Amino acid sequence: MTQYHFSFKMALGCNRFQKYPAILIITFVLLCFSCTALSRRSYRYGSNAHVSESKVEDQWFIQRLDHFNGADTRVWKQRYFINESFYKPGGPVFLMIGGEGPANPAWMQYGSWLLYAQKLGALCFLLEHRFYGKSHPTEDLSTANLRFLSSRQALADLAHFRTVTAASRGLTNSKWVAFGGSYPGSLAAWFRLKYPHLVHAAVATSAPVHATVNFPEYLEVVWRSLAAENPECPLLVKKASDALVAKLGDPKTYDNITKDFRLCSKLQIQSKMDSASLLEALAGNFMDVVQYNEDNRAFEGVVGTNITIKVLCGIMLDSSLGDPYDRYAAVAQLMQKTFSQSCTDVQYKNYIQEMSNTSWSGPAAGGGRQWVYQTCAEFGFYQTTDSPNQPFSGFPLQFYLQQCADIYNLSTSLDDAVQQTNEEYGGYDIKTTRIVFPNGSIDPWHALGVTQDITDELPAVFIKGTAHCANMYPDRAEDLPQLSLARDHVFLLLQKWLAK
Repeated sequence: MTQYHFSFKMALGCNRFQKYPAILIITFVLLCFSCTALSRRSYRYGSNAHVSESKVEDQWFIQRLDHFNGADTRVWKQRYFINESFYKPGGPVFLMIGGEGPANPAWMQYGSWLLYAQKLGALCFLLEHRFYGKSHPTEDLSTANLRFLSSRQALADLAHFRTVTAASRGLTNSKWVAFGGSYPGSLAAWFRLKYPHLVHAAVATSAPVHATVNFPEYLEVVWRSLAAENPECPLLVKKASDALVAKLGDPKTYDNITKDFRLCSKLQIQSKMDSASLLEALAGNFMDVVQYNEDNRAFEGVVGTNITIKVLCGIMLDSSLGDPYDRYAAVAQLMQKTFSQSCTDVQYKNYIQEMSNTSWSGPAAGGGRQWVYQTCAEFGFYQTTDSPNQPFSGFPLQFYLQQCADIYNLSTSLDDAVQQTNEEYGGYDIKTTRIVFPNGSIDPWHALGVTQDITDELPAVFIKGTAHCANMYPDRAEDLPQLSLARDHVFLLLQKWLAK
């Protein structure tokens, strides 16, 4: 066994899922496309190797709308990028997989995968995921059309792209390696699993390979990550959250809550969905920071990377700001200032209205409507407060299941759909070879990933003290030693596997 549990040193502090109030979002994320976010929002990779802007141009590939219905001949154009700067004849082909957001061409210029490509003489592609970014298979995002959005269809897109591109470019005998982080990390692993004749190896970073409807473990990891900074920190967060819940029981406090948290309109609690929407949005400030703590997403233009666990706990421990409730409000105000938001809209009806817009120009068309559909139809991943071992309360599983009904009018059993997903791919017990699974201990998504070697050919790289997709990003002087070692270890595995 070659498992690597790099030593943990609590440090200061892959990409953040686009934040859609009142939902889980990866999540799979941003989404920077390659490390998207399952995490609440999204992710990435790292090196100083890069290509010039002029070489990063949109390319287009013809795909079938439905790979599993021979009678359906409809096609569409899928976006991809290419970097030929490092390719040496006979070298491998690296395929970065897009996720729950627009494919970011910055990944064709920066990231550890490009450093590997430079050393190994690889040709690099990035394929945008269907229904995200500019890859529009249908005229709109109606629920009827979203039935063509699934991991199975995405894997078939990858397979067809690989087959046709290899034939047209004389790369049929080249060894292809799949890369991805977060949801695309899962796709990288599943691509190797389902199409072993097409892809030689895979790097599945921060990949939640086990689908589950209810994922309360996410917030349990948030508690532990905050406690690693200071044991009092999550206790104070819990006190603040409990105080807010208590205030919600008295309508006379609503004006003050509206003012304290700078809500866009006067707080109205007409159902449990309204209170859950508020509580989830405010908890999300902590969830997002923990997931992406001290990563290097700034190269993508991501805002807010300066807000770390250390910063949040510093506020929660500052008694000069008032009681824990006041400090909780101070965190919310800091996040608003950082992201240039004058206020926060927590009205559930507004969220449902935005998410129900089926236009490609709609407010959630950047990835929110699509990704939440995938969670409702395939994965679950709902980061609920259904565990007592976490600091928040008020957004149970039913809060998320109700969204599936309210947004998409879905009535099918999500339990059955998640079971089918795990039957399709194997969950934790994946059976194949030549996949490496890097995960960070601070990243809550590691609870659904592979953190111990399955076999010598399916090794885990568990990186103590790092967050979501950290190993994918460009390296920098502040990186923990164990993060640098993890990147090096992945390279050595690729080098070994490509020699086979």
